[in-house]
Amino acid sequence: MEPYEGPSIHSPPQDHTQIKVYPYPKSTEVLADYLLTTLQYDDHSTLRIFSPSTIPIDAEPKVANFIRAIEELHEAFPEPSIVSTDANELYAYAQSSYSQIPGSPHAVVVHVRSTEDVVAVVKISNRNMVPLVPYSGGTSLEGNLSAPPSGSICVDLSGLDQILAINEADADVVCQAGVTWNNLNDTLKEKGRDATIGGMISTGCSGTNAVKYGTARGEWILNATVVLPSGEVIKTRQRARKSSAGFDVTKLFIGAEGTLGIVTEATLRLAPLLPSTVAVAQFPDIRQATNAVCDILNHGAAIQCVEIIDELTIKVLNQFGSSTRTWPEKATLFFKFQGSADAIRDSSQFVKTAIEKHGATGYELASNDEESESIWADRRNALFAALAYRPGSKGWITDVCVPVSRLPDLIYAAKQDFEELGLVAPIAGHVGDGNFHALVLYRNEEELALVREAVGRINRKAIELEGTCTGEHGIGTGKRDYLQTELGEGTVALMRQIKRCLDPNNLFNPGKNLIPRDKSKIPMIMPTLKY
Repeated sequence: MEPYEGPSIHSPPQDHTQIKVYPYPKSTEVLADYLLTTLQYDDHSTLRIFSPSTIPIDAEPKVANFIRAIEELHEAFPEPSIVSTDANELYAYAQSSYSQIPGSPHAVVVHVRSTEDVVAVVKISNRNMVPLVPYSGGTSLEGNLSAPPSGSICVDLSGLDQILAINEADADVVCQAGVTWNNLNDTLKEKGRDATIGGMISTGCSGTNAVKYGTARGEWILNATVVLPSGEVIKTRQRARKSSAGFDVTKLFIGAEGTLGIVTEATLRLAPLLPSTVAVAQFPDIRQATNAVCDILNHGAAIQCVEIIDELTIKVLNQFGSSTRTWPEKATLFFKFQGSADAIRDSSQFVKTAIEKHGATGYELASNDEESESIWADRRNALFAALAYRPGSKGWITDVCVPVSRLPDLIYAAKQDFEELGLVAPIAGHVGDGNFHALVLYRNEEELALVREAVGRINRKAIELEGTCTGEHGIGTGKRDYLQTELGEGTVALMRQIKRCLDPNNLFNPGKNLIPRDKSKIPMIMPTLKY
């Protein structure tokens, strides 16, 4: 087998992060490797690498566990580049390309190539009581990839990137967890930001197409191959389109963020690639734009996507300069229609008539594919334009979702908070689902503190409006504190029971998704959190 060539480091330490290496005795190479990875934060900006003299006495047994685990990993995977303790990799595989929450580095990274490799790593983890954190695409936003305080083995699934079977007659595909959705779509086109299938399942994600096709929590995932914390491999279902056989175990792992099992393969339903085009219209304000969307959706309009952009984001896009046009600085809806030419024409005419009752102006349907792509590119570029709006700024991306009719209340409350706190935050969102994202910009620690305050207010307001603190991005570590408020004590208690049943030693992505009952008991070394 050819040695695995890992992905390039996409998340190097940020400029404000310093890494201090304290002297350590090079008694064994393995010990040195481990000590280079037991990283903790001195404060918000400095990573401290412990030496033996600084590790607490009661931590020494756990250090020995890591040493044994790393030795066993090298024995199980002797090929070059499979097992890595390179400090840059340990840091990079704990980060996301976009996350506002820095991750703590892992103790070791294993670039697996098969389900069997994952099983081998899980068994080594169990023997040595060392936590595991799965990684695939590195695009999560809520600290989902970070090592726990105790350190961890990172299981890199990005090398599981094979499309195993395309069943054209049944319109489904079997693929490994590291396949990216872009590559899968490209392959399917040939046959007839690279989030991976495994990561999308693990966060229950979605996007602009959810209006018509739903989310990764829906019926699109026919089955999954999962490695359990015990090392056992299960396949959750057969390949039939529907089944009433027992519990829907597949959905148990959707949105679990790798805390209950590691997804290595999945069978996905496919949808035909239909012709599409886009349209755009402006509105006097966010509320009238949202009311228009409620109206057209409740009348069954055949819409693939409907996106909202606020006045500030339109201003940002105009300033960015990537567009071929200058947009009116008003609340704007972007529509995407799909189907035959007659179906698109009828849907467009219905939408145009309906939204004019809500004050829409400037309705424009793209006349050809080139114009359609040009208009939709402006929606896609909103994030990059917002990041460029204040040079030197970073951005914190929110991800709240409410019933569609309550979306204006949430957006106006958020805007009021931003104004009160003196923050700049362009807004864009999937209005057809009631989901919106604000990119809250900040330049320094003082502004970051204000951002955290604003984000907390928005999350609480969303829950108050019968919504959720996360429509697409998952809980991770960033939103654990809101979970019980949103779901209720009984539901969270049931989730803890399921976690304890499947992962009694709390080795699979510990500290994510669920918060321990007593946060004061989170250990810095031992991974035995009580859920």
